[in-house]
Amino acid sequence: MSRNGRLLRSLAAAALAAAAMSALAQDWPTKPIRMIVPYPPGGGTDIVARIVAEKLAPELGQPIVIDNKGGAGGSVGTEIAAHSPGDGYTVLMTLSSHTINPKLYPKLGYDVERDFVPVSLAAMIPQILVAHPSVPAANVQELIALLKANPGKFNYASVGIGSPGHIAGELFKLKTGVQMTHVPYKGGGPAVADTIGGQVQLLFVSIPAVWQHVKGGRVKALGVTSGKRSVGATDVPTILEQGVPDFVVDSWYGLLVPARTPAPIVAKLNAAMVKVLGMSDVRDKLLAQGAEAMSSTPADFDALIRDELRKWEYVIREAKITPE
Repeated sequence: MSRNGRLLRSLAAAALAAAAMSALAQDWPTKPIRMIVPYPPGGGTDIVARIVAEKLAPELGQPIVIDNKGGAGGSVGTEIAAHSPGDGYTVLMTLSSHTINPKLYPKLGYDVERDFVPVSLAAMIPQILVAHPSVPAANVQELIALLKANPGKFNYASVGIGSPGHIAGELFKLKTGVQMTHVPYKGGGPAVADTIGGQVQLLFVSIPAVWQHVKGGRVKALGVTSGKRSVGATDVPTILEQGVPDFVVDSWYGLLVPARTPAPIVAKLNAAMVKVLGMSDVRDKLLAQGAEAMSSTPADFDALIRDELRKWEYVIREAKITPE
């Protein structure tokens, strides 16, 4: 066969493949979609996932089944998603620990950059530092003085080793010189419950996981970890503005799919996410939880992930954070 003949056959094959993928996207979805949440029910990721899924399901025309697979700072559920078929019927709703775990755990069963395709951000949200009402501190400076006067006598909880809350807690120790002990949990729900119960005194966690308890007076908010105040918690000052230098830990929630998912399905799913996150009732529900709805293109989400992989590698190294 001549070179031109081979080229024509290649072009024809590519055209047929493109047509097949386009048809697949038009038909998809034809059955329920499994949304893996790599944390237990009741935590921030779970809350955001359920708010989004409620509107995403009718937009796509199929039920979305939330499947909570907690453990190992989110890596258990994330590995399950990574090894799922890339057919559009398994999606992953996760948070920014997705870019922390690869720099913390040397032998994960997946590769963040190779095994996933970003679809869209869902929300941006800071972590919040809360305390049990018995802690005699009304703000961050009072807490720092208390911790320095009682080195090692206070504990702080997070949703797990390598979570954004863990990163925030260790960075807080680095920037202030205080001593406190990290108590990792397997999700926001258990961590919040034990903070309310007084088993731990302090907690760094996403705002949605704890905001209702702040408003109910079961815990008290001391500061948020973002560079500016949260739109959902404007009366809570940032830790940065309370005098802790260079302290910013932003976090996000977002939707990803296994890497083999066809591009037309990714595009269709992204369009649905953008539409849902623009709905006023979805934005209001997220805002009521302290989260700011925020969609993105797959390319922008991918750039954010790559940037954070570098950023958290530096923090983990400087804070000497280890898996155990």
